[in-house]
Formats: sequence, C-alpha cells, structure tokens
Amino acid sequence: MAPPDHERLRHVFDRVERHVEDRWNVPVHIADVPNPFTGDLDGGQIIVDYDLDIEDAVFILIHLFGHTVQWNCSKRSREIGLAPPGAQTYTEDLLREIAAYEQEACAYSLQLLHDCGVHDLDAWVSDFAACDGAYLMHLYRTGEKKPFRSFWQDGAPLVAARPIPDFNPTRWISRYDGTVV
Repeated sequence: MAPPDHERLRHVFDRVERHVEDRWNVPVHIADVPNPFTGDLDGGQIIVDYDLDIEDAVFILIHLFGHTVQWNCSKRSREIGLAPPGAQTYTEDLLREIAAYEQEACAYSLQLLHDCGVHDLDAWVSDFAACDGAYLMHLYRTGEKKPFRSFWQDGAPLVAARPIPDFNPTRWISRYDGTVV
C-alpha cells in the first residue's frame, strides 16, 4: 500500500492537533526530542519531534494520544509506559501485556482519527501499528535496534477503533527515559 499523500497527512495532523487541544485540553508541541526518541508525553501534553517527516509525525501524534488516554485511565498503563527498555526481564507474559498496551493505544488512535472525520487511514494506521509492535517486540527480546521500517509489512489486520473514555489530563512525568524509540 502506498503511504497517504503528504498534503493529506498535513491536513490530518493539523485537524487532529486542534481536536486534541480543544477537546481534551492536551497541548501538542513540535520540538526537539532527544535521540533516539521521536516523541514524548507526560499525561498532560504531547511532544512530537520537529525533525520527523509528516507520515511519522501523524502516527506519533495519534499514538502518543492513545498512550495519554491510557496513562490517565490506568496506573498499570503508566507503569508499562514508563519502564525503560532493558530495565526488566521481558517474560512472554510481560511481552503480551506490552503488546496489548500498544494495541490499545492504537485503537484509541484510530478512534481519534474517526472523531476528527478521518475514515480513510484505517489500513495505514493498522500497518504502522503492526510495524511499531514488531519493532518493539524485537527490541525487547533481543536488545537490538534495527531500522524501524525494516519491520513494515502491508496488509496488517485492521485495528478496531476503541471509544475514548472520559479522562482528565494529568501531568505525571516526562517519558524521555521511557520507551518511545
């Protein structure tokens, strides 16, 4: 599948950014995020690295919004999201829990797009989410950081949108020591 048109993605980014700020009062900042991270969140704001191409920026924005929802609704989600890579032993049970955490964030991401009137990017979000999940599982199992796009495969199973629960954005802590890689 060809990636969405850049102009379309710029329109989507602007629309989603405005919606996140207006509806949930979660500021979105475009700023320098220290390598190797591509974005950051603290439960009360989202930061997208200024040096990302628009395709990556849209995914990071919607995905970090999904994690923002989780962090504000679940202590366990915050614990998963704040654990630095390599700081723990990744049992198969923990990897399943992390995979479920990532899938839930993607389900909220897709609902966010739908709430913004964007219904034509479901397959793209699903492919991006599958790539992200495969990348993270490889990283956690091996400690090896391979190029992100080396995990891309078109035609991933579609993510099912999940209704976004009511939440009050709360600043917890910065994720610069977290897992957005």
